Amino acid sequence: MIARLTTDPLDPAEHLAAVAHPAAGAVATFLGQVRDHDPAVEGQVSALEYSAHPDARTMLHDVANRHAQVEGVLGVAISHRTGHLPVGDVAVVAAVATAHRALAFEVCARLVEDVKAEVPIWKKEILTTGEHVWVGL
Repeated sequence: MIARLTTDPLDPAEHLAAVAHPAAGAVATFLGQVRDHDPAVEGQVSALEYSAHPDARTMLHDVANRHAQVEGVLGVAISHRTGHLPVGDVAVVAAVATAHRALAFEVCARLVEDVKAEVPIWKKEILTTGEHVWVGL
């Protein structure tokens, strides 16, 4: 299992390898990328800056472990970046392996949503004007 906060670039292939299992018929993945806009914010986004509470690593591991315990799940991997990420960079990678696709999609989606809701990671959107907007505080 991977459950990691890091300033390093994320490798989706590493996450796929981490959930590889001979009984897996499906691996659902999610890549969260930095986009150049936010519908809730006026202006164009040039970058994001992610910061995390000191307990965020433990909380991320707890969320990942909870999803790894779901019946039928064969592997879970999730990483979230912190620091300065320009448009196009990958901020989150998640992978979930199961025997069948429906469960893989379901658990992967819940994993990402639960990380967003439960793990104290904050996002500052840097606009092309130099202004910034905090999201999720």
